[in-house]
Amino acid sequence: MNPGFPFYIGYRYWRAKKANAFASFITLFAVSGIFLGVAALIVVSSVMNGLEGQLKQRILGAVPQLTLYSEAPLVDWTKQASALKALPGVLGVTPSVSTQAMVQSASNIRAVQVYGVFPELAQKLSSVAQHTYSGAFEQLASGDFKVILGSELARQLKVAPGDTVRLLSGDGVVYSPLGPVPSQRKFLVSGIFEMGSQVDAGVAYIHYQDAKRLMRQPSEAIDQLRLYLTDPFSAPALASKVQDVLAKQDIKVTTSDWRDTYGHLFGAVKMEKNMMSLMLSLIVAVAAFNIVSALVMMVVDKTTDVAVLKTQGVTTPAVMGIFVVQGSLNAVLGLVLGLAVGILITLNLNGIMTTLGISILGAGQSLPVKLELMQLSVIVIGTLLVTLLATLYPALRAARVQPATALRYE
Repeated sequence: MNPGFPFYIGYRYWRAKKANAFASFITLFAVSGIFLGVAALIVVSSVMNGLEGQLKQRILGAVPQLTLYSEAPLVDWTKQASALKALPGVLGVTPSVSTQAMVQSASNIRAVQVYGVFPELAQKLSSVAQHTYSGAFEQLASGDFKVILGSELARQLKVAPGDTVRLLSGDGVVYSPLGPVPSQRKFLVSGIFEMGSQVDAGVAYIHYQDAKRLMRQPSEAIDQLRLYLTDPFSAPALASKVQDVLAKQDIKVTTSDWRDTYGHLFGAVKMEKNMMSLMLSLIVAVAAFNIVSALVMMVVDKTTDVAVLKTQGVTTPAVMGIFVVQGSLNAVLGLVLGLAVGILITLNLNGIMTTLGISILGAGQSLPVKLELMQLSVIVIGTLLVTLLATLYPALRAARVQPATALRYE
């Protein structure tokens, strides 16, 4: 039998006007459900991708993405940095040191994570350098004791560039007859950065050697290296490779990455993203059940036709193919419409919201949107698979029609 025969008959049945008005309504409802489900999935997934990417840039661009700690000070850190930069996914390597401290102004005191950096290196790699106001990283000269604060931290401390703050570090504690005394030193606020995230309220940058002095450690010793990555989410996979590279140079290191401080935040974002996708996928699943209902009604209406086709030698697989084609065409129609509308809305989402006067993130801020081809492929393939499975039961029911029974009273 011609392989195109089931498609031809299925297409004719699909285009023909339905005798049962209720079956037509169910079919329309199924196509609309697939259309709305696919469009909503594309729009919501793209917005969630954009929000995740924005968080990655604004938070993970300001904090260490992957840090290694050597058991002994590195004699020639540039040699180790060159070996690490050869790894795929590594943008650069710089010496690093960090300490938890308290920052005190004339009017307030706050906890802060202080990072010591070499400004000439950090300026090339850190995204913070691109979001600095009233001062740049090159002003962080060794011995000048200058600090760059986050914008929210500066607001809470009520300080501006040119003001003086005091940093107190617990890593440089000395013990006196009066008890433990933390290391402390006055710093001049030379600049303010704003990443638009929670790091603005809890991060400060000073020169590497000033940080070592604050912690009462040798200012020239380097025992930590900070790796800047093309994708911060690849840090866990790179950790073992970093240890293997340095092990060849007889250097034992331990590693930590951004998950230690911000893993819970990105875990929550990922869970929310997955749950939103799951809920919207239920729309497609409900539409698939409607396809089952519509096809079952069609099988009942076409029982005589199926019996006649069987008497003329149409095989059971061909009969199944007729109704699989008919149901799949409904799914494809809804899928194509959903893809077109979903992509169109996604690409023009901020313009549409501006026209309607809707502002989710506040005045002047637009929603971040990121359309991913891989995600579109998953939506398309998943929708086709679900709807294809939905057509199997009605098709099997049609294939079981017995010509003698169906034509007995014709």
